Amino acid sequence: MIRVRFAPSPTGYLHIGGARTALFNWMYAKSQGGKFILRIEDTDKARSKSEYLDEILDSMRWLGLDWDEFYKQSDRFDLYRQYAQKLLDEGRAYKDGEAVLLTMPQKIIKIYDLIRDEISIDTREIKDQVLMKSDGSPTYSFACVIDDALMEISCVIRGEDHISNTPKQIVIYEALGFKPPKFAHLPLILDDERARLSKRAGAVAVSDYRRQGFLPEAVVNYLMLLGWSPGNNQEKVALAAAVKNFSIKKINKAGAAFDMDKLKWLNGQYIKEMDTARLTELIKPLVAEKYGPQVGTGTQLQNIVHLFKGRMSTLADFLEWTDFIFLPKVNFDEQVKMEHLSKNLSKEFNLLADRLEKIADFNAKAAEEAFRAVVSQLGLEAGTLVHPVRVALTGRAVGPGLFDTMAVLGKQKAVERLRTTFNGPAGATSS
Repeated sequence: MIRVRFAPSPTGYLHIGGARTALFNWMYAKSQGGKFILRIEDTDKARSKSEYLDEILDSMRWLGLDWDEFYKQSDRFDLYRQYAQKLLDEGRAYKDGEAVLLTMPQKIIKIYDLIRDEISIDTREIKDQVLMKSDGSPTYSFACVIDDALMEISCVIRGEDHISNTPKQIVIYEALGFKPPKFAHLPLILDDERARLSKRAGAVAVSDYRRQGFLPEAVVNYLMLLGWSPGNNQEKVALAAAVKNFSIKKINKAGAAFDMDKLKWLNGQYIKEMDTARLTELIKPLVAEKYGPQVGTGTQLQNIVHLFKGRMSTLADFLEWTDFIFLPKVNFDEQVKMEHLSKNLSKEFNLLADRLEKIADFNAKAAEEAFRAVVSQLGLEAGTLVHPVRVALTGRAVGPGLFDTMAVLGKQKAVERLRTTFNGPAGATSS
């Protein structure tokens, strides 16, 4: 049976590159009817923190990457000591103070990588390897080999930055009498300058993207495209469908460039196609956090979400697009105000306000009828008034249909803003 593992260290949050590694392991296991193991490599007692572990587990669950088995290396220290003692007893390792080191043989090691084909390394360039540190904790490579062997990991899928560790681990496998697994080293995720993705590029932790309003489906979809293609030039592909078509050998060798614009576009596609009720539930906490729990309840919020879902790239965009609905006053962009409200339209606005105020059942259709009656009465082209009214009500020159916007804003605010736009400071503030 195929058995793969993802082995993060809780010395930091789950990096987006680590999430891509976890995803490819998960997809490989699911595509082969195998097992996906999550192993926490927390042998570094000083740097490992419970808050990082909690975030890693929470991010994995958020991404939908469930695991079949779970282990923590901190629970297995006695096991590592036993194997270190075995190598000492057999003369394959030696002590240097309290540390245990493995004598590195002098030879050429050849590895067949499922992605990169054959890799050849001369061990004469590698010094003797520390297996157990002087503080009694195992080194990364030693614990990794023992765990991979005992957990019967059939294929180690990890980033190409681990290629230098592979020959050292092959030697440890041989010294312990274990059969090495297959290896597949993934290309690195690069920034727009073709350097390894780092904090300089902005968000790097999965939790960062979650806070910024990305959907897990979109993040997973985008990560699978970084080094692998589902074929037929597909960009939006469901995880279940991708699993059926997944092959580890089809992963590219070259580094994959992270494109934030593409991720936002893809996230926007998922938002557009999402059921409005579900989307509203995701947005509700953001609205409550910014404006208070009493704001945006009931069907009103769902109507607003439905109106703006086509304009959102992230959930956070909703707050930016809709601030005019929840705030008592409009925050005008000075340039937009100058462009559309430089001419005094108080007569036209007051006439429209009068018409809107008389509507019993205030909705988009009724608002449109009132608007068209006003422009007809005044002998105006509709376009003459559309943009000034939109800016007066929302502070923006663009947005959804004006009458749908009026409907979600509500009669009271629409009337008040029309009456006060040109009549003193009561209605609007500039920023």
